[in-house]
Amino acid sequence: LTSRTKRGGELCMNRIFLRQCIESRPVIPIPQEWLDSIDGQIPPQLKDSPQKNKLLYQLLTEVSDNFHDVIIKYTVDSFLKDPECEEPAPEKQTILEFSQTRRENFVTSRKLMRANLHILHPIMQTVLEIGHTTFSSMSLVDLTGYRALGPVDGKVLQKDLAVECETAEEQIMNTWFPKVINLLTSPKTLGSVKDNVMDAFFDCACTLISNQLKALIQRSVEGFVFPFHPDNYHFLPIFHMSLTFNDEQMGIHPTLQELEADVFEILNKVQTVQSWLAESTSAFVDAKAPDHTLAWAHFTVTATVRKNLEEPDRYFQNYVDNYDWLVNGTAQTRVETFVEETHSFAEYIQFRELSRKLGNLPTKVHFPMVQLYCEDLNQGLSKKAKTCAEILISNMKTKHTEQNLQIISDFETIRETALNVPETTDEMANMIAYIEATKTKGIALLHERIKAYSRLSYLLDVHIFEPEDLDLNSTVFMWPLKILEVFELSDEEAKRKGEKEMLAKRERVTVHLAKLQRRVDEFPHCSELDMMQQYMADVRTVQTLLQEAEESIEDIHKDETFHEWDQSFYPEVEIIRQNIEPYQKLFSFILRWQRSESSWMDGSFLELDGEGMEVKVDEFYREIFKTLKYFQQKKSKSELATKKITTGTTRRRRGEEEAKAESPTIVLCSTVLEQVKEFKVQGSRQY
Repeated sequence: LTSRTKRGGELCMNRIFLRQCIESRPVIPIPQEWLDSIDGQIPPQLKDSPQKNKLLYQLLTEVSDNFHDVIIKYTVDSFLKDPECEEPAPEKQTILEFSQTRRENFVTSRKLMRANLHILHPIMQTVLEIGHTTFSSMSLVDLTGYRALGPVDGKVLQKDLAVECETAEEQIMNTWFPKVINLLTSPKTLGSVKDNVMDAFFDCACTLISNQLKALIQRSVEGFVFPFHPDNYHFLPIFHMSLTFNDEQMGIHPTLQELEADVFEILNKVQTVQSWLAESTSAFVDAKAPDHTLAWAHFTVTATVRKNLEEPDRYFQNYVDNYDWLVNGTAQTRVETFVEETHSFAEYIQFRELSRKLGNLPTKVHFPMVQLYCEDLNQGLSKKAKTCAEILISNMKTKHTEQNLQIISDFETIRETALNVPETTDEMANMIAYIEATKTKGIALLHERIKAYSRLSYLLDVHIFEPEDLDLNSTVFMWPLKILEVFELSDEEAKRKGEKEMLAKRERVTVHLAKLQRRVDEFPHCSELDMMQQYMADVRTVQTLLQEAEESIEDIHKDETFHEWDQSFYPEVEIIRQNIEPYQKLFSFILRWQRSESSWMDGSFLELDGEGMEVKVDEFYREIFKTLKYFQQKKSKSELATKKITTGTTRRRRGEEEAKAESPTIVLCSTVLEQVKEFKVQGSRQY
C-alpha cells in the first residue's frame, strides 16, 4: 500500500510539472486581423472620446487574454490525461445502412451543389477579403470636421463633398476594381469554371461585389446622417446665411428651401455611386442603398434641417413684422400725415432714433446650424428711416425758426418794459412789482425756453444751418444771459469755482494732446506688413482719443462761453488729424490689398473673375503709387526744410544725413507696390 501511494504521488507531481511546462510554453497570440475585425464592428459614435477609446482598449485586451487562456486549456486537456480518471471505452461505431436509391440521390445532389454553388469557390473568398480590406475603413464623405472650419456656404460645401465622393470613387477604381477584375478574369479562375456555368459564376461574383458596395454606401449614408442626429448637434456644419435688402425688399439668402435643397443634393451624391463596371461590360453592379436606409436618412436630415432653420426664420420674420412698414409705403404716408399735424420734439426724432437703433443691431447672429449675417439689411433699413427723418428735420427746422422769432419778440417786450423810466410813484411801484414778477416767473419761462436748446443741439447734429439761422439762434441764446445778469451777483462764488475747474480742464487737454502727438510721431516707423491689423487698431485708438479730446475742448468752449472768457484755441488737434489721415489711408489700403490677394490666391478658382481682378489690381496699383509719391514729396519737403535750417553744418554732417536709410513708410509703400506689380505681371502671364 505504501509503495502504491508513493507511486501515485510521483505521478501526480509529474503531471503537475508537465502541466506547468505546457502552460509556460510560448503560445501564438490572437491574430491582429481578428482584433481589427472586432474593432471595425463597433459603431463610430462609441469611439469618439478618449474615455471610450480606453474602454475599447480594455475590451480588446480582455479578448486577447481569453484567447490565450482557452488555447492553454485546450493544449493541457489534449496532451495530459489524468491517471486517476478512467476514460470511457469508445463507443462501437455503427454503420448506417442506406438504400441504394437514397445514396444515389445524395451523391447526385452533392455534385450538383458543388457545381452550381459558386459562392463556395475559393476566388469568391479572396474577393470577399479584398473588399473587406478596402472598404472596412473607407467612407465616401466625412461631415464631422466641417464645424471646426467655421461658417460655410451651402454650395461650397456641396462642391467640397462632391470632390470627396469623386476622390473615393477614383481610389476604388484604381485599387479595388483592378484587383477584382484580374482575379475574376485570370486564366486560372476561368480554367476552374466550366463554360456552361460561366454566366452563373459571374452573376454570383456580381452579387457579391454589389453587396460589398451596398454596405459601403449604407455606411457612408449613415455617417453623413450622423451629425444630423439630435444627440450629435455639436458635429453639425455651420451654414452661412445673410439677411439682404435689395430693390426695397427684405430677404434671406440663401432661402430656407435653397439651403435644404443643397443638403439633400449632398445626400443624393453620397447615396448614388457610379456604375463602376459599366466601362468594361454591358452589365452594371447594383450599388444602391436599401430603401429603408434612404427613407430613414431623408427623414432624419429633413427633421433636423427644418428644426434648425426655424430660429433663423423667426429672426427674419421679426424684422418683417417690426420694420416692413418702412418699405411698403406706410412710412411715407405716416411722414406726410405727421408733417400736417402738431407733434412734440420727442415725436419728431423717432425716425432718427429708429435709424440709430437699426444701425446698432447685431451684424452677426449665431444659431446651432446657421450663422446669420444681418449687416446689409440693417444698413438698408437704417437708410430708409434716415430718409424719413430728413423730411421731418426740414419741417422741424422751419418750426424751430418760428419759435425762435417768438422767443425774441417776448424778450424784446420784457426789455422794453424794464428799460422804461418810471415818472411817478405808482409807476415805480408797478415797475418794482413787474421786476419781482419777472424774477420769479422769468426763471420758469427760461426753463420752458431751454427746450429750444435741446432741439437746437439735435438739429446741429443732423442739419446744416444757414448763417442767418445761426445768428438767429445766437440771438435767442443770448437773451437768457441778459435776463440772468440780475441774478449773477449771488452766483460769483460758483462762477469762480467753475473757472478753476475750466483751467484744470485746459491743462489736462494740453497734456492729452501732447501724448497723442507723440503716439502719432511713431506711425512713420510702422513698416511691418504682418502687423497691419495692429497698426490700424493703433490708428483707430488715436482717433478715438482725439475725438475724446475734441469733446473735452467743446466742453471747455461751452464753459468759456458761459463764463464769458476768450475762447482758447488748440491747433494741435488739426495737426494731429492731418498727420493721422495719410497713415490711416495707407494701413487701410494695405489691409484691403492683403485681404484681396488672399481671397484671390486661396479662394475657389471657379469663382475668380479675371476682368474684375485686373480692374481691382489696377486700382490698387494707382492708389499705392499715389501714396508712395505723397510720402516721397513729404520727405523731400522735410529734407528741404531741414537743409535750410542746417546750412552751416559741416560736409561730414551732411554726408551722414544723406547716407541715412530710406524712410520706413516709403520702404513699406515700395514693398507693397512691388507686390501689386508682381501680382499684376503674373496675372497677365496666366490670362
